[in-house]
Amino acid sequence: MRPRVVLVPFPAQGHVSPMLGLARVLHARGFEVTVAAPDFIHRRLAGRADDGIRFASVSSGLMADDGLMSPDFAAIERAMESHMPAHLERLLSPPDAEAIACVVVDLVASWAIPVARRCGLPVAGFWTAMLATYHVISAIPELIRRGFISEFGSPLSHQPRCHHDGQEQAAQELTLEGQAKLSASDLPWLVGNPASQKSRFAFWLRVIERAKSVRWLLVNSFPEEGGRRGDHHPPLPSSQPQEHDAPRTLPVGPLEAHGGDEKTRRNSQCNLSMWDEDRSCLEWLEMHPPNSVVYASFGSWVAPISPEKIVEFALGLEAAAQPFLWVLKDEKPWRAGLPRGFLDRIAGHGKVVAWAPQEEVLRSPAIGCYLTHCGWNSTLEAIRHEKRLLCYPIAGDQFVNAVYIVKVWGIGIKLDGCNRHAIENGIRRIMTGDEGAKAQASVLQLKKRVMGEEGSSAAIANLQCFIDTIKKSM
Repeated sequence: MRPRVVLVPFPAQGHVSPMLGLARVLHARGFEVTVAAPDFIHRRLAGRADDGIRFASVSSGLMADDGLMSPDFAAIERAMESHMPAHLERLLSPPDAEAIACVVVDLVASWAIPVARRCGLPVAGFWTAMLATYHVISAIPELIRRGFISEFGSPLSHQPRCHHDGQEQAAQELTLEGQAKLSASDLPWLVGNPASQKSRFAFWLRVIERAKSVRWLLVNSFPEEGGRRGDHHPPLPSSQPQEHDAPRTLPVGPLEAHGGDEKTRRNSQCNLSMWDEDRSCLEWLEMHPPNSVVYASFGSWVAPISPEKIVEFALGLEAAAQPFLWVLKDEKPWRAGLPRGFLDRIAGHGKVVAWAPQEEVLRSPAIGCYLTHCGWNSTLEAIRHEKRLLCYPIAGDQFVNAVYIVKVWGIGIKLDGCNRHAIENGIRRIMTGDEGAKAQASVLQLKKRVMGEEGSSAAIANLQCFIDTIKKSM
């Protein structure tokens, strides 16, 4: 009987996709894989998983009658802490627990860690973002001790700077071992109003406390993330790990770089989206010459950009006089800011779709740059398909990602603001200026380094060490 691994994702597209990538890799290496997903995610993904990967539904208490509910972060957090543990525990208990070698938990779904431990099962963490962001989160106690932030996560400084949403934040810089310099405004929990920031900070405190009991942390990032050889951690020893206060971190990404042959990766990618894709954009791209189109997309998870900013993006994209493909959900909060007559004016020159098959879009030779929120999956996809980036981070880890994109790897530039003139200027700089040419050369070099044979072999060695260790512990 093949050993079984149970994976528990956080219920958002940007977390489910890499978790399914890990599922495919583990299945290809001899494991039966079960993905234990909340019911409202399970229903969307039913029938879309690769052969050999089983889905199990975990009741959330949030399921709408039509199954189309998209709960917000606060509702999901309440469900994860109060409703879902008992249902997952039944799934992990005998007889269903037979032959489970390990439970792999997305750390953002840390509620599942104590459940697996109560069931007596080994637990590994999975971090879908950069290892650098995990280092920021895990350093919270040290940041409090050093007086960088308060016990509620607020920056402590008398040197204010303007945050992305106009709020003033500290100008003090933070440098952790092996990282670029970050400002206080880059801290991942500084999202929304003060009450929201405090709530998210409390959420991360729970995550780092629970992570102490995790034996291993698999990270969907490349071993040379910091831009220097030797930045990654050594592989696991072959012996059973002992109890400790922090997991052993193992960069095993980008997972799509070693998740099977190219045909398998392409077919599986087409099945990962939880949203209906408008594939007409692929035919539209075929009508444009190489490196001529600006692709703009700000992800699926964060709250909509304000209508006032949508106006500025629309007018900036129009004024830049470059063909563009813009992913903008067909919902009032997203499209309320579109200027009157905009869609008619840009017909032929620009295209707006509710959702796009992003891997296939970025694979298109027509795409010249990616105007992005700097989500980690989007960043990895851009590197894989050799696309330079124009950065507009919105929330969470996107600010840390943007620092690395611009200052460490040099594969993109950041918008100087969110007004039509800054957007128009940013597009021209990245598409036709010297900065854009340098960014394009850098992304080619980065792809070769981290997704070529040498980079992939280091990640595969880390992954194989993890696999060998859990098999020996059975």
